[in-house]
Amino acid sequence: MTTEPSAVLGERRHLTNIAYRLLGSLAEAEDAVQETYARWYALSSRQQEAIASPGAWLTTVATRVCLDLLGSARVRRERYVGAWVPEPLPDRTEWTDRAVDPADQVTLDESVHMAFLVVLESMTPAERVAFVLHDVFRYPFAEVAEILDRSPGACRELASSARRRVRAAHTPVSGQAGLVRDFKQAWEARDIEALVGLLAPDATMTADGGGVVGAALRPVEGGERIARYLAHFAEKAPGLTLLERTVNGQPGLVAQHAGITVTVAAFSGSGGRVTHIWAVRNPEKLGAWT
Repeated sequence: MTTEPSAVLGERRHLTNIAYRLLGSLAEAEDAVQETYARWYALSSRQQEAIASPGAWLTTVATRVCLDLLGSARVRRERYVGAWVPEPLPDRTEWTDRAVDPADQVTLDESVHMAFLVVLESMTPAERVAFVLHDVFRYPFAEVAEILDRSPGACRELASSARRRVRAAHTPVSGQAGLVRDFKQAWEARDIEALVGLLAPDATMTADGGGVVGAALRPVEGGERIARYLAHFAEKAPGLTLLERTVNGQPGLVAQHAGITVTVAAFSGSGGRVTHIWAVRNPEKLGAWT
């Protein structure tokens, strides 16, 4: 009996969630899922019927497509102008120009917080796949091993290595809403002293302009330097409007100029202070916000 199209298409949200966490880019995730379905529909009816679990088949293919993309992405990011930051996602109630079904949208949980995605970027493609599939999506190592074409023991080691990276870099974000609100008010007032007080002394700000718009090419380090940079940015862009928005499931800020989103900022913090800001300015990564 032919597999019901609805059962196959019903996997799209799950595949998109996996692909976004593996790639850090919604556009690339959508391409990977599209390629996965293209391969499914290229099969004959007899070939489709011979697949015992279409969901498992789709997950395997999507993950392998992502692995190929991760390999080429590393080369592209070496040529990227400035720092590369994962594509930020708005809250599901704020999606604008993407005419997608809500079921296709990415689930906003702690595994898509910007700090978490940045740690994933530091992993090898195999580590990332093993960790995301096992620790985030709870696939047993036996299934991960089939997808990666490695032994379950090797996949367990990959996930363990990835887990150590996450523990070493994960930053608490408790009480972030109030911190981001205070930060917004200080930035609007161009109050450098207040901004310095809200930033950890060793805070870092990473901006992603992609070579398309102006942005610091290297991370800005130190609370005072970040405060002065932001005040200078506000002076150069009169009429900038700051909005409190959910960015990758966490409180963040969106800067708009003449009604157009020009920057999306994600934060992590600890001890009541901001420890890291990721400011995405590349217009190609702001499609869901504009």
